[in-house]
Amino acid sequence: MRDTPAPRRGRPKDPAKRAAILEAAKALFLRDGYRATSIEAVALDAGVSKLTVYSHFKDKACLFATAVHEKTHEILPLPSFRVDADTDLRGLLNQIGVQFLTLVNTPEAIAMHRLLISPAADPAMAELFFNAGPRPMLEAMETLLREADRLGLVRIDDPASATDQLYGLLQGCRQMQVLIRCALPHSDGERRKQVANAVDAFLRAYRTA
Repeated sequence: MRDTPAPRRGRPKDPAKRAAILEAAKALFLRDGYRATSIEAVALDAGVSKLTVYSHFKDKACLFATAVHEKTHEILPLPSFRVDADTDLRGLLNQIGVQFLTLVNTPEAIAMHRLLISPAADPAMAELFFNAGPRPMLEAMETLLREADRLGLVRIDDPASATDQLYGLLQGCRQMQVLIRCALPHSDGERRKQVANAVDAFLRAYRTA
């Protein structure tokens, strides 16, 4: 009986090429928008073939969503949203808050938000962006607050509403001013003060006693 030959595997994907594709895609999406950015243009800017792009990402929507997802989780990884009975909730929310404000004030995030609220905004791009970036953060915070309530760290009847309130407190009016070019992003010191004040107000509203 002959030995069954081992199945042939495809060539391993090159992580350097994947990174180059993502960098090219981020630059082109921000410059030209979602609809006007083609896979061919991404391949050209990344210095790879169109086939190589498709070997890493099945289509343009996947490429865009991956770029947003990886940028988000580079700064604010979802494992940050974990709580147990011994957690210093104030400290955890301050940590997440600083990471969140750092993320939304990166040059890429500001440029993306400005693009999405412009008259030429592409609805398809907006939906892909929300599902790849903000939605997972909202869901992670809602889960964290629900668990914190179960553990008795806070009293929250509506975690979804509380999540909206917390992110709103963190951004304040300053974020709108940044987007419309009336102000610069927070400095490190300002960011930490803004977060501390927001978390204090939030916990006063939902304290257990």
